[in-house]
Amino acid sequence: MRFRSIAQDSEIHEVIRSCHWCHIAMVDPEGKPYVIPMNFGFDNNMIYMHGARLGKKISILKQNPDVCISFSTDHALRFQNEDVACSWSMKYRSVLSFGKVEFISDPFEKTAALRIIMKQYSDKSFTFNPPSVREVNVWKIRITKTEGRAFGY
Repeated sequence: MRFRSIAQDSEIHEVIRSCHWCHIAMVDPEGKPYVIPMNFGFDNNMIYMHGARLGKKISILKQNPDVCISFSTDHALRFQNEDVACSWSMKYRSVLSFGKVEFISDPFEKTAALRIIMKQYSDKSFTFNPPSVREVNVWKIRITKTEGRAFGY
């Protein structure tokens, strides 16, 4: 069984929307990779994230906004012969998205982004109090390049 590329926007969006978290990769000032798991929202070719106002990831992203985001779903262990280790593999669908982080400061845009993030996890309608919106750091990543791959699907 071979992998196949995922090139159709509809399947790329399906993979992203089916994920509960992603991993965002960035490069620190010393040129070292830094990868962390994050919750996210996805809408209109944009990824939205939120977190603390200060910290290592924020410092890195302010110096170098280039990121790669990894989404992976539909994992299932499979094998052709249970007793032959080399016949074991993992079915999956995955997407890599590339872009630049843009921090959001406007409270109305932040609230809209937070709603998109919450929509990833629930169909409920939420309200956000102004102090919480003011204190949270929200950013968006406009996807500039995407690569998708599936194995076993």
